[in-house]
Amino acid sequence: MRYHDLTGKELIDADKGERLGVLGHTDLAINGETGQIEEIVIQDYAMLGFKKGEASTSIQWKDIEVIGEDMIVIKRD
Repeated sequence: MRYHDLTGKELIDADKGERLGVLGHTDLAINGETGQIEEIVIQDYAMLGFKKGEASTSIQWKDIEVIGEDMIVIKRD
């Protein structure tokens, strides 16, 4: 799967039932040796795309339960 296929999908936390953000408005932490995505970092943005502060949420790649057509479901251990 390519990054282009993932962008625009909503990130949903299955445990809390809440929307975390949209992939493409996030940062990715990539392992420099293997090239694999290790985590998705969601920055805390205010209106108009300005950062509110240094607050962010990290989602481990291993916590992704399902990648669907419109959304990515996260289930943390």
